[in-house]
Amino acid sequence: MPAVRVVLVDDQQLVRAGFRMVIDSQPDLEVVGEASDGLAALRLVESTPCDVVLMDVRMPGVDGIEATRRITSAPRPEGAEPPRVVVLTTFDLDEYVVAAIGAGASGFLLKDAPPEEMLAAVRTVHAGDAVIAASSTRRLLQHVGPMLRQGAATPAAPKGLPADLTPREREVLECMAHGLTNSEIAARFFVSEATVKTHVGRVLAKTGSRDRVQAVVLAYTAGMVQPGDVLRDAR
Repeated sequence: MPAVRVVLVDDQQLVRAGFRMVIDSQPDLEVVGEASDGLAALRLVESTPCDVVLMDVRMPGVDGIEATRRITSAPRPEGAEPPRVVVLTTFDLDEYVVAAIGAGASGFLLKDAPPEEMLAAVRTVHAGDAVIAASSTRRLLQHVGPMLRQGAATPAAPKGLPADLTPREREVLECMAHGLTNSEIAARFFVSEATVKTHVGRVLAKTGSRDRVQAVVLAYTAGMVQPGDVLRDAR
């Protein structure tokens, strides 16, 4: 299998060097380019085929949010998909995380995450699952949840969720919103991971979500879940 091609975008050279060292140490991953700002990232992605972009949000000139929006919305040859964008963030930049996901990012990763979490994020996003470090997802959603809830419907009468979601699909979406992985959802409902993947695929299709992160954002903005909610016992 060809290596997953990764582009690093960060205005700090030491950060890029550290990420490159970790990524290039893996036989299935390869850094194919680096950029120090959003404009350079746009030019690089346009000229260099890549699969995943690790994108800082706060950079001079074109910031990571605008660069993400342009990368994910740029016209592509028929059948070709844009690279997946993983936003690099810290807790004090939560508002940027929400904006970046709205701009098309497939997920987020804490800058101080352990190397194994960063590697798992790249592999998982490339696989199309967009489950990025579930533990980080849980922690980050506790912080960004209130922003996602701004202007949303009340929890008692959620709006925005398709009426044709089955009860099990709603349960799976709720689990996704709480940061559970496919294997954790499978264990919760005593089903196979293949069955969970089928449910997740149907949830994405029915909600019109590009990936799991977009579905989770919808669950929060629709009032299905709120920060601090405890996942109910499986029925």
